[in-house]
Amino acid sequence: MDDLAPQEAAVLAIIRDNPFAGQQEIASQLGLARSTVAAHIVQLMQKGYILGRGYLMPAETRAVCIGGAVLDRKYRAKADLVFETSNPVDGIRSMGGVARNVAENLALLGTTTSFVSIVGDDEGGHALLKYMRDRGIDISQMVTTTERPTAEYAAILDTKGDLVLGIADMGIFDLLLPTHFERIWPHLAAASWVFCDTNVPAETLAALIAKRQGARFKLAIDAVSTPKAARLPKDLSGIDLLFMNIDEANAVLHRKAHETIDDAKEAALALQAAGAREAVVTMGPRGIAVAGIEGVRTFNAVRATPVDITGAGDAMIAGTLHRILNGEDIYTAARTGALLGTLTIESTASVHTELSERFLEANMHRLAG
Repeated sequence: MDDLAPQEAAVLAIIRDNPFAGQQEIASQLGLARSTVAAHIVQLMQKGYILGRGYLMPAETRAVCIGGAVLDRKYRAKADLVFETSNPVDGIRSMGGVARNVAENLALLGTTTSFVSIVGDDEGGHALLKYMRDRGIDISQMVTTTERPTAEYAAILDTKGDLVLGIADMGIFDLLLPTHFERIWPHLAAASWVFCDTNVPAETLAALIAKRQGARFKLAIDAVSTPKAARLPKDLSGIDLLFMNIDEANAVLHRKAHETIDDAKEAALALQAAGAREAVVTMGPRGIAVAGIEGVRTFNAVRATPVDITGAGDAMIAGTLHRILNGEDIYTAARTGALLGTLTIESTASVHTELSERFLEANMHRLAG
């Protein structure tokens, strides 16, 4: 609580002892004017120590995920794809979006999680909100709009489950502007970690990164795709943890090398040099590079029997953040994240249907393989 002035700390101590204490009662105990106490309470909300009316205290560890909430359509070919004609497929409909997938993974692992995004006032949007609520995720800060429909993504997969073509209607996220985060700032400020994907506009990313520098929470960002990675500012200062695959990292850094794990290692170091405190650069089956405060390390990929790669990167992020929230360093946490990514690849779902902390622990032996 180094960021609290003495009077703020004194007000917070009284509230912790008695969350129902009124402002005049607090003022009398401290010998302050009621207006002074009111000003201190506003500051405590802005700094994330209390959550507003009733002086609700935030959970000890809590993650907020911001970004994509998408209706996914996946179509896997039954035979080799032939272009410019009809192809027989097996279709699956599910909930998707990078930040949404990360939030669901975190919640299933037992992390207290909030989700902030925007959906249409339509059947898909209502279904998505219900789905998240049923999984115990706080959706109180979600936005519903009539201006655009809920985002949709369709993936065409080959017979092996590899992506051949992806198409996306993501225009609704252009409406997720910085003004919304100003309104919900106490909710964000009270988090341990905030995760954001680059589905949000560049101005929203910039505002969040700027606000992070005066907040207590730590900020993680995922690049999502090569085109969307361009929404990141050139100066990555204010980002505590940055997730990218090698192609996204090369696009941001204007590099070309992408053949070996050493290329990922160099990219992770370059992202640190650009301002990110820590960075994880993935190379699929070739492994991951993790640049932390103790230098950069590389790790082999966890062997997998692929079924569907969709959601693997999101699971990797969630597994990493979950372990960091439980006190592990970035290197150990990223290894667990890589394992969760592998487990997701071996599932037909974007979020593994059996996922739990116990399920993850039961598979930890695979890290030694």
